[in-house]
Amino acid sequence: MEKKNMKEVDVRIEGEEWQEALDKAFEQENAKKTIDGFRQGKAPKDVYLKKYGIGSLLGPAAELKFEDAYRKMIEENKDLEIIAQPQGNVTKLEESGVEYRFSLPLRPEVKLGEYKNLGVEKPEVTVTDEEVKEELEKLKKQYAELIVKEGAAELGDTVVMDFVGTKDGEEFEGGKAEDYSLELGSNTFIPGFEEKLVGVKAGDEKDVELEFPQEYPREELKGQPVVFHVKVKEVKAKKEPELNEDFFKDLGMEGIDSEEALLKQLKENIQVRKESESENEYLNKLFDAAIANMEVEIPEQMVTDEVNRMLQHYSQQLQMQGIKLEDYYKMTNTKEEDLRQMLQPESEKRVKTRLLLEEIVKKENIETTEEEAQKLLDDLAAQHQTEKEELLKMYGGIEPVKYELKMRKAIDIIKG
Repeated sequence: MEKKNMKEVDVRIEGEEWQEALDKAFEQENAKKTIDGFRQGKAPKDVYLKKYGIGSLLGPAAELKFEDAYRKMIEENKDLEIIAQPQGNVTKLEESGVEYRFSLPLRPEVKLGEYKNLGVEKPEVTVTDEEVKEELEKLKKQYAELIVKEGAAELGDTVVMDFVGTKDGEEFEGGKAEDYSLELGSNTFIPGFEEKLVGVKAGDEKDVELEFPQEYPREELKGQPVVFHVKVKEVKAKKEPELNEDFFKDLGMEGIDSEEALLKQLKENIQVRKESESENEYLNKLFDAAIANMEVEIPEQMVTDEVNRMLQHYSQQLQMQGIKLEDYYKMTNTKEEDLRQMLQPESEKRVKTRLLLEEIVKKENIETTEEEAQKLLDDLAAQHQTEKEELLKMYGGIEPVKYELKMRKAIDIIKG
């Protein structure tokens, strides 16, 4: 019995096409085997079959024909709205042929409720003088110089040191470094380490005793007491820049040559950021309200595919930071299934939002033109300072650009 929003399709491969697959399977399997009296892979087919039987070729031949069966299934069902990767498996395997069954997730029926006049208010955005002042302080810290100081290290100072970590009197892997710079209070080292260096001076030597956290990824160090022998080479303090001509030049911001101009620019930057955040929050509330008003049963495969996309994107973001996904699991003491569960709610919302917007496009008869798509590409190219052709390649053609435009028009309708 077929599940709702799922169509089962059987595809059979037989006759000459199947015999060709069996011949190819024989060539592959024969190449792996040595039969008495013949060099490896050189036994005649009748000799091979006498020893191993035709059954040894059925599975490999079925694997060889799977892609062809998949393409045939897609071609014969191109009028259906397949919304996720179809899954297939062998249901019948015999000398005369092979039969596959594919499960096709179909676009579910969407019953729209109210999607206009949803009563969601967009909050006004204001920027306070205090926020501008905080932004200026962040900027000054970003451009601060590290100056060697004579006195004791304080939180915020940077300690340059050599250290060796030992557990039960023995050095452990990864616990040793030279000329290591650590900002005290940055919370980048094992909890407790930075605080115990407050007060040290250049030339000091100190044993820092602490325990690795229970959630530490390395099993042999998890929750274990260790000692770090530290030799302090230098203590450096941050010296923030003065708001002068040299500082404004270092910033490299066009038209910024005074404190007044800088504060004005910072206020504009905060305004843009807060408006973007406000817009995103506003849209999320609109989507939540419109989704709550609609009726739809989402095929599980749609959500699984969306989780896969999000997982791939997450992995790419980690790689940009120099972290492999496998290392992330070790660092966080998690596994792939944990991350999948974490992404599940957001994936479900994304799928529902997409179905909502696509249904609005249908109901409102939204169309886009080639000219509109080209203009969007021009605008995006200018915004991201890239070539239009590169953008088009990233989209995968003009049709996905038109699709995005339709989604934008549907969003405008929801916003009213």
